[in-house]
Amino acid sequence: MLPDLESLRCFEAAAAHPSFRVAAASVALSAAAFGERIKRLEELVGSALFTRTTRHVALTAAGIRLLPQARRVLEEARRCLDVVAGEGIPAPFELTVGTRAELGLSWLVPALGALEQRRPERTLHLQVADSPVLIQHVAHGVLDAAVTSARLAHPRLEIEPLHPETYVFVGAASLLRRKPLRGPDDAGVHTLIEVSPDLPLFRYFQDAHPAGGRWRFARVLCLGTISALRQQVAAGRGVAVLPRYFVESDLRRGRFAALMPRVRMATDRFRLVWRTGHPRDAELRALAADLRQMPLR
Repeated sequence: MLPDLESLRCFEAAAAHPSFRVAAASVALSAAAFGERIKRLEELVGSALFTRTTRHVALTAAGIRLLPQARRVLEEARRCLDVVAGEGIPAPFELTVGTRAELGLSWLVPALGALEQRRPERTLHLQVADSPVLIQHVAHGVLDAAVTSARLAHPRLEIEPLHPETYVFVGAASLLRRKPLRGPDDAGVHTLIEVSPDLPLFRYFQDAHPAGGRWRFARVLCLGTISALRQQVAAGRGVAVLPRYFVESDLRRGRFAALMPRVRMATDRFRLVWRTGHPRDAELRALAADLRQMPLR
């Protein structure tokens, strides 16, 4: 027996969503009917395709191996419809794109309406994760593509540049009025708020200001995400280096103040990445071109 297309479609949906309940709704099936489809497919291939908890569903090693092939089969089935539909009428298609939470909420989600107007036949689904997980899921075919600023040298990934990412050293204006920070000598009365202990964001500033002396902050507080950093800076709990797009409104309103603005920090760049040989390569390059037209917010 061969896997049927509906079971493969359910498998693809389950791989793209955090729970079977959400995946079932995406293909207009009841949770029971959806679960039965997955069970029959697992029995047919002779291996569990997912590990399940009450809160999360994840692909097993067998599921990761099956997903790219299942997507190729479904893509070829969709092309059968394209042939019948005739030329000149774009067939609808879907892409699942991964992103960091902050970038998704501040840029990609607000851009969805404009992106849909550009290509009505294209439906974009978003998934949120940290950059290492995003790259792994792209490489394994769990995601069609990801938007990331991670620097990559992967032989099986296609990369299209999107927007430059610039950084700014900031603190709450109210904090800096009470405790100015003009240089390393003032750091001892301040908390540096960072993503992780190796100070990946502060290094953008430190590397651009190598002759500025050693910065000895009263303490370093690591919070894991730039959303948390921004929140704590706004609360006056410390200073941080943050992406400029993420705090631009705070700077305009005078809520945040830029520290040592003459220091020219290194820039990074957002990129759209996808696996080499993806059946939607042309559409992914078109998506990259459209994303370059969407201003950062």
